[in-house]
Amino acid sequence: MTRGPTLPAHRLPHPPGRLALPGLPEQPRVIPPPSRTPLDVFNTEPAEQARRTLLACLHSDRWAHRLAAHRPYPDVGTLVAASDEAAYDLTPGDLAEALAGESMPTLPADTYGAAHTALSAAHAAYEARFGHAFVVCLGGVSRQEALDHVLEGIRSRLANDVEEERVVAAEELRRLAGQRLVRRLGGTGR
Repeated sequence: MTRGPTLPAHRLPHPPGRLALPGLPEQPRVIPPPSRTPLDVFNTEPAEQARRTLLACLHSDRWAHRLAAHRPYPDVGTLVAASDEAAYDLTPGDLAEALAGESMPTLPADTYGAAHTALSAAHAAYEARFGHAFVVCLGGVSRQEALDHVLEGIRSRLANDVEEERVVAAEELRRLAGQRLVRRLGGTGR
């Protein structure tokens, strides 16, 4: 648009400092709510739900009740440390309850038939000797080595006496519980 001869050009003086633009509404800054981690949810859920979450990691009512009662946990490492302590305090009855809730490790679907037969036979011999499922923590064992690790573990532990095997099984359950807690509650979101 061209100016007519009657309107002079406007020049504003250079303002010192910052220039405020009147009439523009200030936009509120939107801060997204912090995402709740699985541990946050666990720490705040009702006690019965927390116990169910824990029982999926180790099938001991006493252990689950103890951990649920001591919430909140600041981080998963602290929860696992409390889990270890509670697992060390399992009575023989608590241990029997936890072992009764375990089942034979499952093999990948592509495992050949002879491996299933060998594992089933070894597990049956173990159950006949000790009266409960064989438990072993496979944390750090590659998928390709898992079957060999399980079979070798069953065969070597069949030589244990009942009390020695109770101690080994309790240690494996403790390790399994920690691994399951990390997998279930260690993520950053559900």
